[in-house]
Amino acid sequence: MMRRRDLLKLLPAAALPARLLAAQQREAARTRGLPPLKITGAKVITTSGGARYQWAFLKVFTSEPGLYGIGSANNVMNPWTVVTALEKHLIPFWTGKDANRIEDLWQASYVRSYWRNASILNVANGALDMALWDIKGKRAGMPLYELLGGKARDAVPLYAHADGRSPEEVAENVRKYMDEGYRHVRAQMGGYGGGGMIPPGQGSRPEGGFAGPAFDEEAYLETIPKLFETLRVKLGRDVKLLHDVHEHLTPAGAVEFAKRMEPYRMFFVEDILPPEQIDHFRRIRQVTSTPMAMGELFTHPLEWNPLIAERLIDFVRCRVSAIGGITPARKLAAVCEAFGCRTAFQEGGDNDPVNQLAAYHVDLSISSFGIQEENHFPQSVHEMLPGTAQLQGGYLYGSDGPGLGIDLDEKLAARYPMAEPGDVSEPWTVVRGMDGSLVRP
Repeated sequence: MMRRRDLLKLLPAAALPARLLAAQQREAARTRGLPPLKITGAKVITTSGGARYQWAFLKVFTSEPGLYGIGSANNVMNPWTVVTALEKHLIPFWTGKDANRIEDLWQASYVRSYWRNASILNVANGALDMALWDIKGKRAGMPLYELLGGKARDAVPLYAHADGRSPEEVAENVRKYMDEGYRHVRAQMGGYGGGGMIPPGQGSRPEGGFAGPAFDEEAYLETIPKLFETLRVKLGRDVKLLHDVHEHLTPAGAVEFAKRMEPYRMFFVEDILPPEQIDHFRRIRQVTSTPMAMGELFTHPLEWNPLIAERLIDFVRCRVSAIGGITPARKLAAVCEAFGCRTAFQEGGDNDPVNQLAAYHVDLSISSFGIQEENHFPQSVHEMLPGTAQLQGGYLYGSDGPGLGIDLDEKLAARYPMAEPGDVSEPWTVVRGMDGSLVRP
């Protein structure tokens, strides 16, 4: 027997009395849930956060009064390029669209430019993606991780960064982090490439050529394993040790380095190859069990999918904003789960609190989580971005506010303007060998 409500659905609207039509419309509204939500506009907010940062944030406004979302549009090497892409191209494209359709908007933004999987547009699309997830959480009155399936862990463990000028100083600094509660510490000696840098003016160099600090692969292969031998002797096995090669090695050198690091039971060795040479991970896997992490420079699924599917890496190291935001990060985590890989999202250095929290909410809700990189922010940032995550005892804690749980004080942000373009000095990414040739990071 057909129910009355089903019969009403079959009748054309014009055939229904006004009272019944109004009742049907009210019922339809209830079953649809919240009313439609449109993107009414967006703006880019730039700042330095009162420190060395070059940050851009996207603030997305909606048709619901007072409801907006925040996303990270941070690309430290090309910040103004992202700002221009957002203001001139993407914000006009997004305005008027349905803010509830996160997946559809991500896909439409992805194909809008035709040429895709590039660092600038990934970051721009990721800013919208984060802002829309922030909005959805605020509408639901829930922290984002609840919408993503709820907690799979109580908090997000982090790894700390220890450095020093000698093995003994590095060991002392690792110990300090252990005393704070960190179980995972990344150890470097003299920064990226440290242990393999020939001091300025020293060594055999071309006449009148490059005289600055120069990277030497053989020196690195000798020095860094000895550093970790010292760390294990002084610190034992209680700490899980990590190291970032930062892509400085040749393929042959990477294979040799991975073999030499095996006795020190690494948690992982990070970015041992540049993205252009990732096929050589097959050779590394054949000769050593040293765990490998890769992906800080990745922007394309065809970079990480083969490494994960062939089980050639143990951790994937992408930055959430650089791959396009929360939506692709969740998909990446699902691929990791299928093939026994784990995430170690890259959230240090120049990164910002909004992107850090985007990674945090994904991390809390996935089963393929491995570790997250720590990042301390100065007090000025905590004031400018209320809800910035807290670090305590080697763990990251969000505010548990709705959405991402963070806001942006625009007046404070304006006090710390982002630097205008014009710096022509060589950045830290430019590393040279003894003959003056570039070493790829």
